[in-house]
Amino acid sequence: MADRRGFTLIEVLLALTILAVVMVGFVSTTGRAVHVAATSDREQSAIQLATDRAEQVRSDPNYAKLDSLYAMTESSFPTLPGFTRTTMVVRTTAGANDYKRITVTVTGPGLSAPVTRTVTVAAP
Repeated sequence: MADRRGFTLIEVLLALTILAVVMVGFVSTTGRAVHVAATSDREQSAIQLATDRAEQVRSDPNYAKLDSLYAMTESSFPTLPGFTRTTMVVRTTAGANDYKRITVTVTGPGLSAPVTRTVTVAAP
């Protein structure tokens, strides 16, 4: 018999099968990474919405009107459709202490849990 060179059909099929398994694994891992990155972006946006409102309330010098100015639910964020930001203001007076606890909660599609930020503002 003559000296044969090349691969047999079985060797080619085995190599293609191994390649297919590796490619499927790579694609599923990449898809998961893209999903995690998108979720992370939405969570970062929610954190930013909550933090911005908490800082805005905390820096407002008009302590008497914090309730009427900020206690509300907002849902019109052009770049974040479906997101809702709820700000609650609770006044506490205990003896000579007078303060307001402001809780900002952001919910939206793709968040694993609502994002909440709380600040306390004392009366001047």
